[in-house]
Amino acid sequence: MTKISWWKTNFGEAEIEHVVQSIRHKNVSQGKVTAEFENKLADFLKVEHVVAASSGSSALLMSLMAIGIKPGDEVILPNRTWIATAHAVHLLGAKVVLVDVEKKRLAIDVHQIESKITTNTRAIVPVHMNGRSCDMDKINQIASKHNLYVIEDAAQAFASKDKYDNYLGTQSDIGCFSLSVAKLIATGQGGFAVTNNSDLADRLRSVRTHGVENIQDPKVWPMPGFNFRFTDIQASIGIEQLRRVPNRIDHLRKLYIKYRKELKHSSFQIIPVDIESGEIPLYNEYLVDDRDNWVTKLLADGIETRPFYPSINAASYLKQRRYEAYPNSIRFENNGIYLPSGPDQPLDNVRLSIESIMKNLQL
Repeated sequence: MTKISWWKTNFGEAEIEHVVQSIRHKNVSQGKVTAEFENKLADFLKVEHVVAASSGSSALLMSLMAIGIKPGDEVILPNRTWIATAHAVHLLGAKVVLVDVEKKRLAIDVHQIESKITTNTRAIVPVHMNGRSCDMDKINQIASKHNLYVIEDAAQAFASKDKYDNYLGTQSDIGCFSLSVAKLIATGQGGFAVTNNSDLADRLRSVRTHGVENIQDPKVWPMPGFNFRFTDIQASIGIEQLRRVPNRIDHLRKLYIKYRKELKHSSFQIIPVDIESGEIPLYNEYLVDDRDNWVTKLLADGIETRPFYPSINAASYLKQRRYEAYPNSIRFENNGIYLPSGPDQPLDNVRLSIESIMKNLQL
């Protein structure tokens, strides 16, 4: 039986040749190819500064370090996000403060944010899950009122826009992106942070290399940092991946539209992405009762899916409130499923996945 992977993305001859050329010219560690990639990303997103990092998780950690988060501080984030968002806060000794997501969308419920702010709150981290835009106008208003930083976790939202034609991840102090395999563009691992603030950009670059921007000639050790550096090998792949973006966006929308149309009257309930306004559906996410049984049924037909991962408050070491405090998170966690997705997922695989769902609905 042919197995349909839940995610499919391709790397081609262009990426291979660019890597070969970089190695041939001894561009291996972080250097001029990384700088070229950063400049191309800045041009694409229309931002002043891009700082490449070893991962999207590193970009988040670097950003929190750049704004001075320390033990005893509090950082507000949504309960539905990948655990990396919370770990970046936790590993700095700060307190994770969780807010439930909206009832119908995987976006932080902005109406709950202000009630979680205390004298120890230093930042808000909205997460643009699967390319969905959080209400940045409202979030920035709250942050300005309480003198807080805003760091956008746009790991799943590269090239996605809001209804005002703004790129997600570019509307705050710092935006963080991922370049891992299950993203619009990928370099294996990697990520980057963006900002229009020159001082924050300098701090990000310093944090990336043990607190010094010029690793060749450090005079003092001005601030703590770590090795979060990127490589020219990864940048070589990234430059070629960027060329694929327009076609990939078009294809992801086609996948989304086909699922939406064919499953409209089934028991699978779409978690919507506003593609008409510029949001990009990186993944095809649905809610369905008896989710784990459906994962098994579809796998029996050779179709790989993924159940949603646990909410952040499931991490006991973060010492969060009980699940009853996050009713919307519970629903997404228990019933959410990823159907086969990815910028190089054949439409025929989507058709086969839909046929399997409809067949099993009739059994």
